[in-house]
Amino acid sequence: MYNLKVIIIGAGIGGLTTGIALRQAGYKVEIYDKAKELRPAGAGISLWSNGVKVLNRLGLGENIAQIGGQMDRMEYRSHTDELLNDIDLMPLVEKVGQRPYPVARTDLQDLLLEAFGREDVQLNSRCIAVEESDHHATAIFEGDRKVTGDIVIGADGIHSVVRRYVTEKEISLRYANYVNWNGLVKADKNFTSKNNWVIYVGEGKRASMMPVGGDRFYFFFGCPMVKGSTVEPEKRREELAKLFQGWATPVQKLIQNLDPLQTNRLEIHDIDPLDRLVRGKIVLLGDSAHATTPTLGQGGCQAMEDAEILSRYLLTTTLSVEDALKRYENARKERTANLVLKARKRTDTIYSKEGDRTQKWYDQLKQENPEDVIEALAKIILSGPLN
Repeated sequence: MYNLKVIIIGAGIGGLTTGIALRQAGYKVEIYDKAKELRPAGAGISLWSNGVKVLNRLGLGENIAQIGGQMDRMEYRSHTDELLNDIDLMPLVEKVGQRPYPVARTDLQDLLLEAFGREDVQLNSRCIAVEESDHHATAIFEGDRKVTGDIVIGADGIHSVVRRYVTEKEISLRYANYVNWNGLVKADKNFTSKNNWVIYVGEGKRASMMPVGGDRFYFFFGCPMVKGSTVEPEKRREELAKLFQGWATPVQKLIQNLDPLQTNRLEIHDIDPLDRLVRGKIVLLGDSAHATTPTLGQGGCQAMEDAEILSRYLLTTTLSVEDALKRYENARKERTANLVLKARKRTDTIYSKEGDRTQKWYDQLKQENPEDVIEALAKIILSGPLN
C-alpha cells in the first residue's frame, strides 16, 4: 500500500516513534496533540533492549546511546540496607544482543521530536472524536476542525478519546492502589555507583535509583495509598521523609537532595486488556491500547514494538488497510495483555496487596539465582518483534 496518509493523535513516545517509522516507509504522516507545550509525564523511563532495538532499526541507535545511562548492574536491598541480590546485567546484554538504556523522558522526547520534525507536530489540537467513511478515516478536533486520511492512529494515552470509538464502550481506569513519586537528581556515589540500578524494598514500599544520561539518576518511590490523596509540591520532600522514615542512609540522602518542586507525584492506574485494538481504519497503540503499571519497565518499550509491527504490516500487506491493521491487532493483543497482567500481579506483590505474598518475595530475593533473573528479563525482551 503506497501513498497512505496517516493521522496520529498523540505526540508521546508511541505516537512519535510510529510517526518516524511510517515516514521512513514513505507515507505522509501528520501528528496532532492536545497540549500547548509538550511536557512528558514522568521524569525517566527504563528503556529495555527490545525498545532500544526498535530505535536502532529507525537509525537512532547512536542517539539513544548518547542520552542513555550506563546500567551494568542491578541490586536489590532491604529498606535497612541488607544486600538481597546483586545481578550483573552483562549476561543479559550478551543474551539479547543489546544494552538497555534508562533515559530521562525529556531527552527521549526531544530525540524523537528532532527525528520526526519538531515543527511538524501540530499542538493545541484536542481530538474529540473520530469517524470513518468507506474510503477514509477522520479525526475531529475542538472548533469543528476535521482532518481526513487513510488511517487514524490513537496514540493519545491512558485517557484516550480514540479508544471509545474502537471499543464502542467507555473503558474505566483501574487504580493500582499506590502512588509513585519520581524525578531526576545529580549522580552521587553516596546514593550508589553510577553504573548501578539499586532498588530498596520493605514495608510494602520501594525506593529506587537508576543511571540516566547527563550524570544523573532517575529516582522513584512507591507506596500504597488510598485514591484521592493530594500533597502540594513544596511538601513532597516532607511527605517522603515521613513515609520512608528509618530507611537506609542512601534513601535518606536521596530525599534530602531531591527538588520537591521538580518531583512528580502520580496515582498509578492501568486498564484491563481490551477485546480489540482496531476498528476499521482506526487503530490504537501505546497506553491507549494497553496502559500498564510501570513495575516491568515495559510501557514505553511496548509502544515502540507497536510502532514496529504496525509499520511492518502496512508495508508488507497488500490486501487492504483494514487487513493490515487486523494483522497488527493479532500480533499485539496477546503479548501486551499478558504484560499488563504480569505487571499488575507484580505490582500487587511489591506493594503488599497480599502481605504474605510480599514477605515471601522478600525472602525469595535473598535466595534467587541471578541467572534466573536474567532469564526472566530475557524472556520478556526476546518475545518481542526484534528478537
